[in-house]
Amino acid sequence: MSEEKVIVSCDISAHRKKLENKNEGLVYDDNIAELFAREVGAKPRGRETISEQDERGAFVRQPNYFIENITPEYAKNAKFRIYWSPGCNWSNRPVIARDLLGLQDVISDYKVGHTGNSNKYGWGFPEESNFKDPVTGVHFLSEFYLNADKDYTGRATTPTFVDVNAKRAANNDYHRLTNHLEVAFRALQPKDAPDLYPVKYRHEIDDFNDWLFPHVNNGHYRQAFTYVPEIYDESQEDFHKALEALDKRLETNRFLFGDYILDSDIRAYVTLIKWETDFYVNVGPQKKRISEYKNIWEYVKELYNVPAFKKYTNLPKADDPRFKGPFVGYLAKIAKRNFDEWLATDGKRASLSSDPNNLFLHHPKGETVEDYYTVVSKSKWNNKDQASRADWDYKLPIDPSINPLKGLLKNE
Repeated sequence: MSEEKVIVSCDISAHRKKLENKNEGLVYDDNIAELFAREVGAKPRGRETISEQDERGAFVRQPNYFIENITPEYAKNAKFRIYWSPGCNWSNRPVIARDLLGLQDVISDYKVGHTGNSNKYGWGFPEESNFKDPVTGVHFLSEFYLNADKDYTGRATTPTFVDVNAKRAANNDYHRLTNHLEVAFRALQPKDAPDLYPVKYRHEIDDFNDWLFPHVNNGHYRQAFTYVPEIYDESQEDFHKALEALDKRLETNRFLFGDYILDSDIRAYVTLIKWETDFYVNVGPQKKRISEYKNIWEYVKELYNVPAFKKYTNLPKADDPRFKGPFVGYLAKIAKRNFDEWLATDGKRASLSSDPNNLFLHHPKGETVEDYYTVVSKSKWNNKDQASRADWDYKLPIDPSINPLKGLLKNE
């Protein structure tokens, strides 16, 4: 072993000196990650395929832990940052919502990356000087969790909504985080910000979002994280049955709830585009690609061409190292496409709308910030009981292919 290797592995003070000198070309390997972890008390990140399996061998995602309501007062008085990963479809939701709501100057964001060679300690800051967050100085995303609760034992996940000054996780509930941005931050949004979560219909939107999660959003993971063929088949059947319902719904609705883009459209989009460009090829044989569902695919293309959606769509790149070698396959061929041409929309879906020139719902005249605020509901998918979270047969009051708000959302 070389002298430098011994220094890097064993002497934290010498290691720190190297880091302070702009990393000196140092590679962020597992030795360095181990030193950081020891220094800050970080714990190894759990593996979903081991720690989040039920007795049947089905993947049952951990509940989100930091799910307390964000109040308007907290929103106004604290400084927040979204830590997210472009490859995580849960992550893309809040940054899309933030941009649509015009909150870019209020809430910052940072794209985290893997730490060390093996990512043993989870998300961190491999591209930064000293391999730490330039704003808070932490080395691992999990530090925000431990700062909020020293006894936290779950995975640190993206997205994480962080109180920057307190250096702690304020919320990691991807089920409801966009709703907090919509509601608690209403006073900080521009006057002409769209209404993505209309007060009168929040119950219907929440119900649909809680149906969307097990059947569509989590569809990839239910298939990818099980080793039991029967559960794989069951999960795939559930996923495509849900897609058939969405395709039927979108045959007569421009967006999921009619004429305007709402919170649910953000949730559906990030999963559907990811399936077509990535998930499709690493999960296994599928009944159909997303692009084979005619109405869904035209809907996805229309959303892709909305700037905030396009900006945070993580499309494969031709220089991805996975695309090298003689058996590059489907993804490499896809990556060489001109995505803007492939995802161009002909504009015909506008004809499904009674207000074709507007993509967004305006807030009702006379509505105050106080009128808009309600406590955000709890999602059943955060129940602590694993059996409850494994109950995938979540039914809506009406067939999911039917829009219960058809014709009810109108701009004044």
